[in-house]
Amino acid sequence: MANEVIPHSLFSEFDVALFQSGKHFKLYEKFGSHELEVNGEKGVYFAVWAPNAKSVAVSGDFNSWNKERDALYVRWDGSGIWEGFIPGLANGEAYKYVIQTYSGEQLEKGDPFAFKWEVAPRTASLVHSTWYAWQDKEWMQERVIKNRLDQPWSVYEVHLGSWVRDPESPETLLNYREIAVQLVSYVKEMNFTHVEFMPLMEHPYYPSWGYQITGYFAASSRYGSAQDLMYLIEELHAAGIGVLLDWVPSHFPGDAHGLYRFDGSSLYEHEDPRKGFHPDWQSYIFNYGRNEVRSFLISNAFYWLDRFHIDGLRVDAVASMLYLDYSRSAGEWIPNEYGGNENLEAVQFLKELNEAVYSHFPHVQTIAEESTSWPGVSRPTYADGLGFGMKWMMGWMHDTLDYFKEDPINRQYHHDRLTFATVYAFHENFMLPLSHDEVVYGKHSLIYKMPGDEWQKFANLRTLYLFMYTFSGTKLLFMGGEFGQTAEWNVNKSLDWHLLDYAPHQGMKQFVAELNSLYKVQPSLYQKAFEASGFDWIDAGDRENSVVVYWRKGFDAWDDTVVVLNLTPVVREHFRIGLPYAGEWEVVFNSDDLIYFGSGIHQPNIHTEHLHWMNQLQSAQVHLPPLGGYVLQRKKELKGVNSAEEKAVSAV
Repeated sequence: MANEVIPHSLFSEFDVALFQSGKHFKLYEKFGSHELEVNGEKGVYFAVWAPNAKSVAVSGDFNSWNKERDALYVRWDGSGIWEGFIPGLANGEAYKYVIQTYSGEQLEKGDPFAFKWEVAPRTASLVHSTWYAWQDKEWMQERVIKNRLDQPWSVYEVHLGSWVRDPESPETLLNYREIAVQLVSYVKEMNFTHVEFMPLMEHPYYPSWGYQITGYFAASSRYGSAQDLMYLIEELHAAGIGVLLDWVPSHFPGDAHGLYRFDGSSLYEHEDPRKGFHPDWQSYIFNYGRNEVRSFLISNAFYWLDRFHIDGLRVDAVASMLYLDYSRSAGEWIPNEYGGNENLEAVQFLKELNEAVYSHFPHVQTIAEESTSWPGVSRPTYADGLGFGMKWMMGWMHDTLDYFKEDPINRQYHHDRLTFATVYAFHENFMLPLSHDEVVYGKHSLIYKMPGDEWQKFANLRTLYLFMYTFSGTKLLFMGGEFGQTAEWNVNKSLDWHLLDYAPHQGMKQFVAELNSLYKVQPSLYQKAFEASGFDWIDAGDRENSVVVYWRKGFDAWDDTVVVLNLTPVVREHFRIGLPYAGEWEVVFNSDDLIYFGSGIHQPNIHTEHLHWMNQLQSAQVHLPPLGGYVLQRKKELKGVNSAEEKAVSAV
């Protein structure tokens, strides 16, 4: 049967040169399948990189999956790009590439640049458009402010398929548009500033949570089309909510139809398993030293920021990229050229990624999930940093959870776990995460990590959240934590929304909503989130009482707040605390309020005394609630009374 493919190319010589040098960052405009018109005929152009292939053909419904008829043409320039135009095709066509290797293998591969895939377990790619009539111009203009690092970042982490399901059909995943109706109103009600979606790229194995990707350029068809996802993002933007997306440039699965040994060779991964195989996840590591692979990955980052208006990328498993010996024993890894364990190629890739992203999309952020002490993760590349905007503060998370797991009677012996984070809190731009990893695989839900009876569990968790939201850094909370989900997260079912029929869970939900609101309106809690000048301990050493007092500072001293936490179930009457300014202070937030399922202990306005305490010139007695805390602020109507004193204190 004659070849139906017409020679055609979307690549200029400059495109190819950029691709081969690792500097082409919009490859999604060239590779893949694109509906277009050539010489007056409508059809689809295909282009794929397979430099070690003997031949490449396109098979699909249109040719009854014939593996030979529609052969692509290899470019003359040695780039390894196969391409061609097939007339008569249109969006919606299912197809695969049939790759003949020089070793005699015949491989059937999905398109690495496909914009859509069939719903798993089917594995064909689909010709698809990403055109969308965006209506989020207002947000895209406003995010120059809202996505800045001196603005509030309270992120709601969501796994889309298990956030909510139809109770009448719990096995069925909802469409992006169906989820939008509930998710947007809920996130707005809860006062989160951003949503972070766990990976929404196409992945064959649903229980991988999206972290084993085969279709890097495709929104998962489990939930609908690219346009359906764009609608969800647009609706979030219309509500003033930013959208972050988990992105996985660290590894990919070994599925036969995916990137693995794409043209019969280790094209995207390393040939040597000591560099190319990931022992933890039984997956394959990208070859960051290969220019074309770097172009592929950075183009993928650009794709989501460009076509989907994503406000930031949370980059998964950065630590596994940085270290050649990550999860490997002696003899299972290859040192770098200097004999060290640093993956120099990955380091260079991450720097190039961040430089490219911030130069082309200056109003977004990149966030590293990086769990080691690698220096300068969130520092500029010109200062020898990796160039991320933020980094997850894993040490804070582990220390804080370990502290709160302790019975309050023992907390005096573990006090340093609560306070140690300030030793390194300003080395990076830290985000404080209570993520999905902490509520799965036998680790218990957040509420069941807490000690004590039901009341104490909820009081402990409220106090943990209050500490998190008033500590330096931005915030991230995994779905369900905001209302005290009791069961561990299960990817195969909805959150337990019925718990909101019960007072403790209602109280927790209202508490988090109002804590988010406090965080957004109190500049001292976010303006200097990453600066040592924005945080001071007033008292970090009261082990015996398990009480901490600290001072958060904004750009204006009148916005300053003082936080007092009592980490025991003992009510502390007439407890004296130091305060930085004289005058009248008020409780602007009380974690023990009855509406939150607290005990209802109330603290009236506080009038300071000129009595030196906790290294402060002023002090006052307060009535501390059990397993709870206050956020205090000077009465605003008194502003200006102590201007000379506040200037002196601020100068110190």
